[in-house]
Amino acid sequence: MHTAKQITVNFANKPGRMAAVLDALNKAKVNLLALCVMNSRDRGRLRMVPDDAQAAEKALQRVNIPLELTEVLLVDVSHQPGAFAKTCQRLAEEHLNIDYAYCSAAPGRGPQGGALAVIRVNDLAKAQRVLSSGNTSGHRDVRPGRRPVHAR
Repeated sequence: MHTAKQITVNFANKPGRMAAVLDALNKAKVNLLALCVMNSRDRGRLRMVPDDAQAAEKALQRVNIPLELTEVLLVDVSHQPGAFAKTCQRLAEEHLNIDYAYCSAAPGRGPQGGALAVIRVNDLAKAQRVLSSGNTSGHRDVRPGRRPVHAR
């Protein structure tokens, strides 16, 4: 698990707009670790985690594509039922809100492959501490005076 820069591009929801963004990255030889596309009626939103955020930012600026940079958490998630749910549960138990999340297939990660989860949370440093604490036993770490977010 580590943090990374995510690039968000908003564009008119018209043919060729997303292709132009991706073409600019291709010409700069920027590889994407994860990508998510959403739309709302006439606007598209492309969120992506490049392997080289600085090169991606420069490539998009060269072709006048406005962008936002956001720090996100990248978490390796095993390829088994409930794996991502456990990650979300650990964050919830510590009262961390997930603003949004998306995953990218990660072939070759471990013996059974897996996924790379991109997570935007309200407190990135705390989320890193929670997820790196190694509490994979499934038992909650409930401190005195704190109530769990929800019962199991």
